[in-house]
Amino acid sequence: MRPFHLLCPPLNAEEQLELCNRLRFRCEHGHNGISHRNCFDRSERIDERIGFFDIETSDLSANIGIMLSYCIKPEGSDEILHGVVTQKELMTPEEDKRVVKQCAADLKKFDRVVVFWGKDRRHDLPFIRTRAIEHKVMFPLYREVWVTDCWDWAKTKLRLNSNRQVTVAKQILGETEKTQIDWRVWRRAGRGNKECLAEVLDHNMRDVRDLERIYHTLLPYVRNHNASI
Repeated sequence: MRPFHLLCPPLNAEEQLELCNRLRFRCEHGHNGISHRNCFDRSERIDERIGFFDIETSDLSANIGIMLSYCIKPEGSDEILHGVVTQKELMTPEEDKRVVKQCAADLKKFDRVVVFWGKDRRHDLPFIRTRAIEHKVMFPLYREVWVTDCWDWAKTKLRLNSNRQVTVAKQILGETEKTQIDWRVWRRAGRGNKECLAEVLDHNMRDVRDLERIYHTLLPYVRNHNASI
């Protein structure tokens, strides 16, 4: 077995100071800043740049399909960063390269991105990482950006017949903005149909607005771990 100090890299001075402060801290519930991380963060006014992230693709596998659109909604803002492919781009060998590059750059504007079934071994982030590597686009590296997957929260903190985002939204928010798109629209969008791509992007935007409300509804019941994208 490898020595402990090799398994856990040493903390830098800033990280050591934060650890000491968290250990000394006591919140209204009698816990320190490690066991009740959110209480410490609120008391210290630690403001992460949080973005609510979702992509739409022509296939679930990134070696077969391409990214049609992406949306990142900054926390508390009506603005949504987004991109969508064009028919002209789809007729070239580069296909979704521009939108993948734009998305990768936008991801770096945040300290944490929130997804739904989108972290490693799932969909959104592995998909765009795969596309970025194929296109030789610089994607955020390990520990550059944290990720929170609200699917995990729904799975562990709720008891539903389905943990799909639309089901979670209807149950805990009482409504959902999410739309249902006919698969014929998806096929035409994958061929570059302008009207169908606009419908896919609208669907994408509705997803991230729902996701932000789900995140804030479940946040008081969880610990927000620092997992890397």
